[in-house]
Amino acid sequence: MTSVPRPDANFSGTVEVEVLAHEPQRMPSLRWADVDSANSAHWTVTWNVEQEGCRARLFLVHEGFESRRPAQPRARTIMDGGWRTHVMRALGHMMERI
Repeated sequence: MTSVPRPDANFSGTVEVEVLAHEPQRMPSLRWADVDSANSAHWTVTWNVEQEGCRARLFLVHEGFESRRPAQPRARTIMDGGWRTHVMRALGHMMERI
């Protein structure tokens, strides 16, 4: 995957993604790592969908941040903002079309 490089977060803009686990209609778990070996951070994102009557609740777990590494707090702030704005907005638009 590619995105905008963020030197302040030690991010090259390109990541390799690996599917760690998958349960149809319930859970994907992905691991991604920056392709630049100088940026050794690895993150895991797991989405879980739990049925609640006629509705569903979506849980997102984003792991792999290391606060002792200088760029990690900035990376977490950037990604947290992306989950809350871009991803959730896109998910909402997709759900409206279904």
